[in-house]
Amino acid sequence: MAEKQQSSYPKAPATNGYTRSDAEAAHDARDQRKKKRTKCLLYIVLFAIFQAAVIAIFAVTIMKVRTPRFRVRSATFENFNVGTPAAPAFSARMNAELGVKNANFGRYKYRNTTVVFMYRGTPVGQAVLKNSRVNWRATKKIDVAVDLSLGNAAANSQLGSDLSAGIVPITSQARMTGRVELVFIMKKNKATEMNCNMEIVTATRQLRNIVCK
Repeated sequence: MAEKQQSSYPKAPATNGYTRSDAEAAHDARDQRKKKRTKCLLYIVLFAIFQAAVIAIFAVTIMKVRTPRFRVRSATFENFNVGTPAAPAFSARMNAELGVKNANFGRYKYRNTTVVFMYRGTPVGQAVLKNSRVNWRATKKIDVAVDLSLGNAAANSQLGSDLSAGIVPITSQARMTGRVELVFIMKKNKATEMNCNMEIVTATRQLRNIVCK
């Protein structure tokens, strides 16, 4: 009889378990939102660092303006005439190959340029280059014919000694002015100097020891 009366009372709802479960869910939701915000902030910081690195590399490599290199590459000779140490004289037509090396990521447009060839400081020939351009990251080869005549240098007492040794020293000088166009958005004036020393071997009629600064 007592058992029947005890079972007739309604059971109290287990509200404590549901309350604890809701609190844990709310705490988990806050943790998830916090983790998402942390990840989002981390991604923003990493993206900013990546952008800064890309800009730095772009500025150092792509946007850096380098001075083109202008020099004598090689030469052959025609109408080669050589005097004697007693009667020093020298003349020849030099077919020279010049080079303009452009290491920039943009075209180099250069203006008319005069190249002067000298024997021990005395001009003995010159060549005029017409304005043109060099493609980006390329070397432009330019063929010129120069009539060398050391008649003006005959008074130089060293000419006889040079002919006796079979080596005639020649220098070339020029100043080339132009403009570099970087990726078609930035233009900057840039000049390059040619200052080359070389030797003409009279016995073989060859050019050797080309050294350009």
